[in-house]
Amino acid sequence: MTTSKPYSYVAYIDEAGDDGLRRVRPIDSHGSSEWLVVSAVVVRASRENEVKDWVSDIRDGLWRYNRATLHFKDLNENKRLFVCDQLAGLNARYFVVCSNKKNMRGYQNPLAEQVPSQCWFYNWMTRLLLERVTDFVAWRSEVDFGEPQKVKIEFSNRGGLSYSQMKAYWRWISYQGENTFLRFGRINWDAIDYELAKVYPHYDRAGLQLADVVASAFFKAVDKYNTGSCDPRFAAKLQPRMARFRDRPANSPSGYGVKLMPSLKGARLLPEQEQIFRYYGYPTQWWAPDSSNPSSR
Repeated sequence: MTTSKPYSYVAYIDEAGDDGLRRVRPIDSHGSSEWLVVSAVVVRASRENEVKDWVSDIRDGLWRYNRATLHFKDLNENKRLFVCDQLAGLNARYFVVCSNKKNMRGYQNPLAEQVPSQCWFYNWMTRLLLERVTDFVAWRSEVDFGEPQKVKIEFSNRGGLSYSQMKAYWRWISYQGENTFLRFGRINWDAIDYELAKVYPHYDRAGLQLADVVASAFFKAVDKYNTGSCDPRFAAKLQPRMARFRDRPANSPSGYGVKLMPSLKGARLLPEQEQIFRYYGYPTQWWAPDSSNPSSR
């Protein structure tokens, strides 16, 4: 069974926090955010035209919400709970990679920096996310179509990032395969077409607004220094749609739909920061192919 489109799935990617490593909170009182969270919302291409209606219906359900776009930071507590409840019922799969950056403070990656880019750490985080997304697309393709299919990737625009450079970074790691210090090559390259990766403004793509909610919900669950106290309730509500390895109910999302970097022990988190990861099955990980990392994480 084939599809008339050159792709059969769409992945919307957004982030919360920043990728700064020179100074990092709480080590540095005026440093960048302690966390960088990148998220993906994956839908079948046959549902791509429905996504705008999903977001429109969610906005319509918010009392006295007159903004043209859905943005987690603009919502109060009750509205956030409502929105995450709605996302828990959508026909989509969600992925997050959450990096606690304390052990990355001041780190530089000379190998990744061989590829011209000011955002190597964000690129690397996206690689971890795409490992999971492309694995999902690869096995799901066999179930849905009986043959491999492609995923279209839509990124939310962010300052300082060149998406042409990101594509160059992907090409670099695909050529390197297993023959690098970082042991790249875990992405399922059969699921990716470089020409199907695009960048859009947040307001222009409804799917990116959903990805913002997912990333921001997890950021709020773990962040203590940029947004106040940790609140895991929003991220916990997304549990029904967080991806599990091969969608097996017995599997936890830990390590697959919900990925923490470094390990739960290595991150040296506060108890309130650990809560959401334990909720999603940590310290056990059900899928962890990326044994290497830029700082021996």
